[in-house]
Amino acid sequence: MNSSNKALFPLIGSLLIVIGLLLGISLSGEKKSHSSLAGQYEKKLTDIIEVLDKEYVDTIDKKALFEKTITDLLHGLDPHSNYIAAEDLVAMSENIQGKFGGVGIRFTIYDDTLSVVNVIDRSPAYRVGIQKFDQIINVDGEAIANVGLSNEHVRELLKGEEGTPVRVTILRNGEQIQKEIIRGAVPIESISASYMLTNEIGYIRLSQFSMQSANEFYAAAIGLQSQGMKKLVFDLRYNGGGVLGSAVSILDAILEAGTPIVSTKGKNSPERVIYSENAPFLGDVDIAVLINSSSASASEIVAGALQDNDRGTIIGRRSFGKGLVQQDIQLKDGSNLRLTVSRYYTPTGRSIQKPYNENYEDYMMDELNRYENGELYHLDSTLLVDSLKYTTPKGKIVYGGGGIMPDIFVPLDTTGSSVYYRRLQYANVFNEFSYHYVRKNKLNQYPNVQAYDREFRITNKILNDFKSYASNKHSITFNEKEYLASLDRIKTSIKAEIARQKWLEMGAFYIFNQTDKEVNVAIEALQ
Repeated sequence: MNSSNKALFPLIGSLLIVIGLLLGISLSGEKKSHSSLAGQYEKKLTDIIEVLDKEYVDTIDKKALFEKTITDLLHGLDPHSNYIAAEDLVAMSENIQGKFGGVGIRFTIYDDTLSVVNVIDRSPAYRVGIQKFDQIINVDGEAIANVGLSNEHVRELLKGEEGTPVRVTILRNGEQIQKEIIRGAVPIESISASYMLTNEIGYIRLSQFSMQSANEFYAAAIGLQSQGMKKLVFDLRYNGGGVLGSAVSILDAILEAGTPIVSTKGKNSPERVIYSENAPFLGDVDIAVLINSSSASASEIVAGALQDNDRGTIIGRRSFGKGLVQQDIQLKDGSNLRLTVSRYYTPTGRSIQKPYNENYEDYMMDELNRYENGELYHLDSTLLVDSLKYTTPKGKIVYGGGGIMPDIFVPLDTTGSSVYYRRLQYANVFNEFSYHYVRKNKLNQYPNVQAYDREFRITNKILNDFKSYASNKHSITFNEKEYLASLDRIKTSIKAEIARQKWLEMGAFYIFNQTDKEVNVAIEALQ
């Protein structure tokens, strides 16, 4: 949309405030006269947009202008009230449901060609014989090799309704093979990794809270208990939240029945307290929870409930601070109005929501501000305000004011970072190189990631090949000083990404976590 159209937003926004309020009245079933009045303002807005379309100096996109204005209106109320277009609801629903319609492969784009990294067991692709390292060069008659392929376009081609066919041409050992795949339900797993850190300490990393997350967590925790787990590191870093019910179900496995988990209240919403209900099968397991500034919403509810009930040690850095409850209101065109109706409070009464004003961009830039003001490196004592001090049942002092403050602060680890290393990360060199390496060296001599970790070494030849790959494929100029400063981190990243190619996320985290500062602090705290 033309940038000059931005000047129109305040005018239309003012009208929409009135319309939104009146529509809210009409949606709630008030008198017909109110609905008629809302219709008058709706017609006025339509008339204004039609005039703009005919008379404005530049071409306008009426749909984009209207929807952008609604979004800005809602963000003027609070940062999390939102308008969601009908076409965007599909992707959001997939994350909530924990599944989508597709073929069941994990892929990378290597040498501008769609390359299969993994085939999900019993998936549609698995059933027709698609294999790891196959290259897909044509989808439904469209040639997709060497055309500047993007991840987004791959998803557009392969995702679709369950039961619909997609025809692909694969290249395997120089031979072209035709396959027809009938799309099916493909799970979106929320447990990224689950394994034993020590003989007694288990590790579970949860990336999001979908409707399937509690079942995944239960299966992972029970599996770890069968391996001797008596203590657990629960990793919620970079978990932006999701389904509240899943968070409550997970806490049900940890907290004694009748323990408060979270409460909600708002101007038009009476206070509601959610309690744990069942006998916890993890009731005797000591727990450390890892959080950072990207842990939000349901992650903060879990961390806050465990902290306030003296049931877990919270480790890391202050969480995001998203404590507003949204209610979804379906509109007639299939779009969605996500409206804030109340706030979340931890069991001691702390509000999770961080302060906000009407500037949405400032609010969303908070994480950068924390980086610039040094909060990620040093505990900010100005956040520990007496008026926001709360006490847990066992007498521990906790603080409100936005987000969950950790019990043990761990500064952001920048050891071994450099411009050269960050360029390698942003260009996806580690992932691409590791795919190339595993394609040539199958690693079949390693029965599991533990054997791989013990026996595999990043040799000078691998490092030289890696540097050449970065230079030749991505034009990343070698910088010896920065390379040496980042050498340990580069070696770890190469080894972890090779493990990811073979054992997926669990393999990568198994390697990365050995030098992860927060994980090691958690192990020390639990021991």
